[in-house]
Amino acid sequence: MTTQTQTQTWIITGASRGLGRALAEAALAAGDHVVAAVRRPESVADLKAAYPDACLIATFDVRDTTAAADLVQKTLDHFGQLDVLVNNAGRGMVGAVEEIGDAQLRELMDLHLFGPAALVRAALPAMHARGTGTIVQMSSQGGRMSFPGVSAYSASKFALEGWSEALAGEVAPLGIRVMIVEPSRFRTDFHANDVLEFVKESETYRELLANVRADMAGADGLQEGDPARAAEIIVSLAHSDEVPLRLPLGREAVERISGAYRRGLDEVERWAETSRSADFEGVPVAVRPI
Repeated sequence: MTTQTQTQTWIITGASRGLGRALAEAALAAGDHVVAAVRRPESVADLKAAYPDACLIATFDVRDTTAAADLVQKTLDHFGQLDVLVNNAGRGMVGAVEEIGDAQLRELMDLHLFGPAALVRAALPAMHARGTGTIVQMSSQGGRMSFPGVSAYSASKFALEGWSEALAGEVAPLGIRVMIVEPSRFRTDFHANDVLEFVKESETYRELLANVRADMAGADGLQEGDPARAAEIIVSLAHSDEVPLRLPLGREAVERISGAYRRGLDEVERWAETSRSADFEGVPVAVRPI
């Protein structure tokens, strides 16, 4: 893996804590410039104090899609370029499909899909102009597999991943890379009481989801993933000549995502003949451009 040593300029949403904070610290430590896009500027004041010339704080709520263009322009005005965009801001929600209403589902879609999509659209013209750039989409192992109790969270991350996979093919000829990061559990505030939302449980699913709720509630502070190490890996890849389209992060993510792929392939193969029988007989197989 070849490493690019030139200084890069990053926009990182949700940089106040968790993986976003770790990424900001790692990029600054590597000598890069960082625009920390946060809702509470005071949460990253120490980063600005430690790196006064390399760190710019921008007040930003990813759900406000109208503010995306201003954030990109502020970055360009201050640092003159944009090399890496990290869509990191997000949160979790636990509850059965019947327990989560439209407003809660839409809120997660705004946070994990529509907001990041607006920011990518705003960033692309500057990347086009230079013929280079890296877009890092912070997804989750829950963006490739799901289980009872996390329908809304997984729906928003599945959507982000499908959108990003198409984006990757569109912008690769323009010199722009897309990397979808799929972490397992990392020792951040994701599972903290004031961050992870547990929707009001119903009688129907109280017992069915009891173990899931207990597992999610009890994970805070015990997660095996090291945010600092994860950030170092992402920063190193951003400076390299090649990035993977998808990067599972953490042992659990590798094992669980691999298992989901195997189960999916087994199911496709099991029902393959039934599936093929739905086609007209004698019609040539479609030839697609991609």
